[in-house]
Amino acid sequence: MLRHDGRRAALAFLIVSLLMTLVTPLHAQDAGAAKARALNLVALGDSLTAGYGLPAAAAFPVQLEAALKARGHAVTVANAGVSGDTATGGLDRVEWSVPDGTDGVILELGANDMLRGTDPAVTEKALDAIIAKLKARGIPVMLAGMRAAPNLGPDYGRRFDAIYPRLAERDGLVLYPFFLDGVAGDRSLALPDGLHPTKEGVAKIVAGILPRVEEFLARLRKGA
Repeated sequence: MLRHDGRRAALAFLIVSLLMTLVTPLHAQDAGAAKARALNLVALGDSLTAGYGLPAAAAFPVQLEAALKARGHAVTVANAGVSGDTATGGLDRVEWSVPDGTDGVILELGANDMLRGTDPAVTEKALDAIIAKLKARGIPVMLAGMRAAPNLGPDYGRRFDAIYPRLAERDGLVLYPFFLDGVAGDRSLALPDGLHPTKEGVAKIVAGILPRVEEFLARLRKGA
């Protein structure tokens, strides 16, 4: 009887050991999958985000998502760009343009304010309100800045250009100072209107902004 019980105990120990070797990797896989959960970003902006004059596949959010995935990031980038939108227009629609479940927002607004000569104080107030609304929902923001055209004069330029660094510093945001860096003024990267980037122009924007977006993703992962 003792010999029989000993065999049963040994068999039970062997079964438990085998189960443990199977369960531990499964738990590790589950933990790894949770860590690699895809982050859902929303690009909230104007025609520069929407992809004015371009096929949908060439728009900034699509090209950015592809570039991030090519670098190993599990991420989606939704296109919430509306052509012609101002910062105030973005504020009016932020609640429905940024759905629940969004992990972070890339905020690109202000170019149309600048082109219309809108008082920079109005633009800043609207952008600040957008950031506050998203913050209240627990959604971090990355700010993509804009710069004033030289023909608007030095005073306007100083006031407008100061908006984005000031907001970024005030709220501790990741900032890409100039969304059109390396593209503005290059006719070879612009559509016939001279304002909106071509597919190649968007690719250059993506290449420039990519390091800051990766910094933003790292913050999101750290806070998750």
